[in-house]
Amino acid sequence: MAEALNLRERALAVNAIAVPRLVAGLLAFTAGVVDSCTVFALFGLFVAQVTGSFVLIGVEVVNADIVNLIRTLAIPVFFLAGFATVFLVELAGDSHRALRWTLTAELILLCGFVATGLIGAPFAQANAPLALLASALGVTAMGVQSALVRLLMHGVASTNVMTTNTTLASIELAQWLIASRRLARKPRDKDAIELRRQARARFFGLWPVLVGFLGGACCGAAGFQWIGFRFPLIAIGILGGLLGWAVGKPARN
Repeated sequence: MAEALNLRERALAVNAIAVPRLVAGLLAFTAGVVDSCTVFALFGLFVAQVTGSFVLIGVEVVNADIVNLIRTLAIPVFFLAGFATVFLVELAGDSHRALRWTLTAELILLCGFVATGLIGAPFAQANAPLALLASALGVTAMGVQSALVRLLMHGVASTNVMTTNTTLASIELAQWLIASRRLARKPRDKDAIELRRQARARFFGLWPVLVGFLGGACCGAAGFQWIGFRFPLIAIGILGGLLGWAVGKPARN
């Protein structure tokens, strides 16, 4: 079992591409914008992270509420989006081509999400056809983003799930401080030097994602209240810019 896991980790490392921290931050900002907009427009639906959907389904079961298809379908749709993304990456063959294909897929899905929202919003009922379509497109787009970051971006934390990232940031900061304290007593402690270097690098790799998602969530909430489904067009613009970057990126890092 351990050997199989190591093989999978090595395969991910081979396929991964080194990307600037700004790219991770912009993807997180996009996820934050979309998530905030769907909470307002689609009856509390979280599309960027399905943890909220698990909780909402549990609440509905306990309260014996009428089934909300948006919330119920979010989990399998997100799962299938990640599942399909793996095959899309495999079909692309080359990591750089796979990055372009997956970003293109996310961009198309997000365009469909915004277009559906512009046509159908405000949605009167959670299970209305256009509300379901917008939900499915938003969840699928975020599922693709979550998978492509995991599969193709070297050393980049999840741009969707902030619970894990916040935990990791707290751990890395604490280890950084512990190593610094050890070095204050023993300046030549090689283990402490390496621990501090790694913890510092991992911490600074996390903060663009945390700040990006929080910024996107705040901007998305304010923007949606201001101009509705026109505001997520900024997320489409960001993804278009990232796709342009991926297309222009040389084949070797």
